[in-house]
Amino acid sequence: MSKATTLDRLVTYSIQHDGRLIVIENVPARVHVETGEQFFSSQTVERIHEIIQSQRKPARTISTPVYDFAA
Repeated sequence: MSKATTLDRLVTYSIQHDGRLIVIENVPARVHVETGEQFFSSQTVERIHEIIQSQRKPARTISTPVYDFAA
């Protein structure tokens, strides 16, 4: 990965965990300029896991529609 083709950005990371959609905002990442692929440091990945496993109150809650592709 060439640094010339990636930029430091804050991104929104989402994951489905235990049947819940979890969204984490302002996650530091290197983002490939052409593909948009996101790369995270090992420290960032560890922090994401800590946030997912924590029982702390989220900064805010959102409602999101869910569609079935096969329907």
